[in-house]
Amino acid sequence: MPFIDLKISIPVPDDKKEKIVAQLGKDISIMNKPESYLMIGILDNYHLWFGGKKVEKGAMVQFSGFGDVDKSSSNKMTGAICNLLKNELGLVGNNIYVTYTPIHNWGWDGKNF
Repeated sequence: MPFIDLKISIPVPDDKKEKIVAQLGKDISIMNKPESYLMIGILDNYHLWFGGKKVEKGAMVQFSGFGDVDKSSSNKMTGAICNLLKNELGLVGNNIYVTYTPIHNWGWDGKNF
């Protein structure tokens, strides 16, 4: 039950959103999670500041996953996310922040896992 929430500081055309979603659907295997349960949110034109300065081209990505998050897998996933956002949107790695949150109580379809 992973959820990837992307907050991106620039406008993202629908075709780019579709490419990002498709690639994340493939990359989720890095985290040993199936695409069939993956949910993705993309919010563009999001205002970000770092160190008191506005981030013109950057992103905050939050990965929530059911169960513990493996450090090695999350490191690989961060690389995949940064490469994807660089290739599709021209964002640079030092303006992309990724967090990982393990979730132990996750509800879906009227019940918890």
